[in-house]
Amino acid sequence: MTHRNRSVRLAVLLASVSLLPVIAAPVAAQDETSSMGEPRDTVTVTARRREESIMDVPLSVTAFSGEALETAGAQDITFVGQTTPNVTLEVSRGTNSTLTAFIRGVGQQDPVAGFESGVGLYLDDVYLNRPQAAVLDIYDVQAIEVLRGPQGTLYGRNTIGGAVKYITRRLDPDAPTLNARLNIGSYEQIDAIVSGSVPLSETFRVGGAVASLNRGGYGSNLVTGEDNYNKEVLAFRASAEFEPNAQWFFRLSGDTVTDDSAPRQGHRLIPGALSGAPVLNDVYDTRAGLNVVDQQVEASGGTLLAEYYHDDNWSFRSVTAYREDESTTPIDFDSLPADDLDVPAIYENDQFSQEFQILYEGDRISGVGGVYYLDANASTVFDVVLGPLGSLIGLPGLNAQTFGDVSTETWSVFADISFDLNDWVSASIGGRYTNDERTSRVLRRTYIGGFSEFFGGNPILIATTSDFQGSAEWEDFSPRASLNFTINDENSLYGAYSQGFKGGSFDPRGQTTATPDFNGDGNVTADEIFQFMGFDPEEVDSYEVGWRYDNGRYRHALAVFFMDYKDVQIPGSVGVDTDGDGVNDTFTGVTTNAAEAEIRGLEYEGSLLVSDDVSGRGDSLSLDWAIGLLDGEYGTFINAFGQNISNQVEIQNTPDVTAAATLTYVTPVRNGDLTILNTLAYRGDSTQFEIPFDRIDQDAFTLWNASIVWDSDDGRWQFGLHGRNLTDERYIVAGYDFVNNTTLAPELGLEGTLTAFYGDPRTVTGTIAFRY
Repeated sequence: MTHRNRSVRLAVLLASVSLLPVIAAPVAAQDETSSMGEPRDTVTVTARRREESIMDVPLSVTAFSGEALETAGAQDITFVGQTTPNVTLEVSRGTNSTLTAFIRGVGQQDPVAGFESGVGLYLDDVYLNRPQAAVLDIYDVQAIEVLRGPQGTLYGRNTIGGAVKYITRRLDPDAPTLNARLNIGSYEQIDAIVSGSVPLSETFRVGGAVASLNRGGYGSNLVTGEDNYNKEVLAFRASAEFEPNAQWFFRLSGDTVTDDSAPRQGHRLIPGALSGAPVLNDVYDTRAGLNVVDQQVEASGGTLLAEYYHDDNWSFRSVTAYREDESTTPIDFDSLPADDLDVPAIYENDQFSQEFQILYEGDRISGVGGVYYLDANASTVFDVVLGPLGSLIGLPGLNAQTFGDVSTETWSVFADISFDLNDWVSASIGGRYTNDERTSRVLRRTYIGGFSEFFGGNPILIATTSDFQGSAEWEDFSPRASLNFTINDENSLYGAYSQGFKGGSFDPRGQTTATPDFNGDGNVTADEIFQFMGFDPEEVDSYEVGWRYDNGRYRHALAVFFMDYKDVQIPGSVGVDTDGDGVNDTFTGVTTNAAEAEIRGLEYEGSLLVSDDVSGRGDSLSLDWAIGLLDGEYGTFINAFGQNISNQVEIQNTPDVTAAATLTYVTPVRNGDLTILNTLAYRGDSTQFEIPFDRIDQDAFTLWNASIVWDSDDGRWQFGLHGRNLTDERYIVAGYDFVNNTTLAPELGLEGTLTAFYGDPRTVTGTIAFRY
């Protein structure tokens, strides 16, 4: 194997080429003859930082190659969630580019500072500490991969639910390249994407990509006249690779994205309690009137990767990265012209990370060890203007402002070693020690006179309800172990145990003056305030057994898992009556470790080559599928009033059934291949929050996507037509709930806030691509 191939192999966590068109395990191809006598590719992966058959890997992995994503007409990273079992990837409420991610029932919905994601998102081996600007558009992509279950002994940050990796293309070392793609589609969609690279010498090459992604709104803001659910994104990537000799490889890369899309505002599900404003007919229309700031998201970052190959057994890696982003967004909770519950917000995040790895690959023993360091800061400031309520209680322009700042400094050491016990049994053992430190400032102030100085106002300060500063430190050791049994060339079985850890923090929306008297002595102490504002880490023990089968034409990966989920962090917001008049005039964040849950499930992914000569012309017909079953229940769930309501709650954002099937037909047509894809993606009933509420929860639904794509034999040209959500389903992906779920009476503000955000309607997109 040449050094160039080794560097590519080692830089990509999981393989970079997928054999399956839509639902796939990460693979690299090597031709061989199957046991059925038919040509078939061997599936190899580098999920454990080395190249090995997927039959030998005790992990639940799904991956999509860049070519497969292009053929399917994927627009952004949320596409992956449609066809991966027990995975939810959605655009968060009130934003265009913040990601909500859940894997096997573990995730994080609220994007404010102070909360870690339950699912780790990686951009080229760099962990993204915050979900803002994380709905990554798909362009210049080598692969996107999903690992289900706790991760932490192989690389990067420890994650409790799983990881999603977005991997960009490496540069061609031998010849100049140029790729161009134009997408034209429904709702005035016009996307232009250009990428290319050039070798400046035998050891040095540079490249880059630019994407202009534009679309009109699915609906309209009937108050401001702006589009609703539109898209206006400009993104750049650039990289340089230096390979001075057979031992060293360096890659310096940078990226930036600017999102100038209009604010994504919600659809009211109930009439206005004060104004009587009716529910709109079009779910993509809104009456949101908040316009004190423009919506804008800017994110950028840079990474330096260094690899050193000492010999055929030992290699070393260093990943150094810095990232920052800033989001300004006007969130109109009540989605009405009045400032009944208007929340303009600013999010600012920055992070520096450093990772060192040492890798060994021998005849019977292989492994990876490393050190990871992260220094990050997340701050948010937002106003909560309750204009009509303020006027009613004699406080015109009532504004409850929150400023929260959370700094994270964490370091960890990890290792994972695999060894062959004999020719058919192998074992792996790993562990991770983590030291997490959080430092927080929470300042909450009450004004009259409208918006604060952050949003162009000049209000009058009347009270400070929180001025909290605190820090906490946690330590954790998370082990992992597995056994893999190679029964024969077609069958392998594995069993695995892993433990996940998600750090504690402080709720930046907390209000110290609302701290309960936990001790019942009539005196709220500093310790009780610290207890109220902070929350501890959560932990999961995951047990999994799996069976992989591959006979050449038929493959499957079957996994059964059980998770014991402890000290679950439950974030929420409740209204607070600060003056005792019986009307909630502000709210406080309440986050507790008051829940324990058991989650069990099954995942069945497969591929069947139905025929590789349907018509006698070299046609092929294949079927790929993914099925996820999940049954989760809380054994304990303590609400804000100290009551155990475990019999009333469910695992949020996690359907009990997810399923997808893709039928792919390929036939030669005029010096090329014509590919026809049909995909059905089903999601069962799911709840937006832990407490079910049929007004905002989503019933089961099925999406139908289809593509027809022609690729020239020389690989230069591609023409495609892609239809998404062809039956034009309306389905809720996020929402806000500030009403009594029995009476629908407002719990904050006077209009009542029960607002939903919807997935994309039916769209059709035509594509033209040229590759040189």
